[in-house]
Order: sequence, then structure tokens, then C-alpha cells
Amino acid sequence: MGIKQRHYLVSGRVQGVSYRYSAQQQAHKLGLTGWVRNLADGRVELLIQGETQQLEDMLKWANQGPRFAKVTSLEVSEQIPDSTITDFKIR
Repeated sequence: MGIKQRHYLVSGRVQGVSYRYSAQQQAHKLGLTGWVRNLADGRVELLIQGETQQLEDMLKWANQGPRFAKVTSLEVSEQIPDSTITDFKIR
């Protein structure tokens, strides 16, 4: 199968609700690498790497997020994996 990379842009009430911290915890739980950060326009951006099933599990989580989040849209794109990413960070 091999490692795949996805880029997510998450919209809704996703800042100020521990979305980034929770995303990092979920990524660690699933064994994913990458990063998450807030954007100035109120969205959250994620870059994640892992096996297909891990990515699908993260996608399901990202559509809901943590308890107080309200995700209204999630844009997903496939990318070429960046081999320099070795852990999951909050930026």
C-alpha cells in the first residue's frame, strides 16, 4: 500500500475549541504524521500522512472534531508524501 498524504481544510467553529490539540491526539492514536495549524480566515489546515485506513479514520474524526467544534465543510486533496515529516506537530 504505502504511505499517502492528504491535505485538509476544515471550516466551521474549529478555532478556540481545542481542534488542533485534539487533532494531534487523534493523529498520535492512529499513528499518523504531519501537522495542524489555524488559518487567519478561521479555518484549520491539516497535512497528514499514513496508510489508507488510517487516513480514512482521521477523515471521519476531522468531520466531527472535538466536542465543542462544529464542522461545516471539509476540503480534502491528495498530495505526494513529504518524506521529511516524521511526527505530528501543532504549528
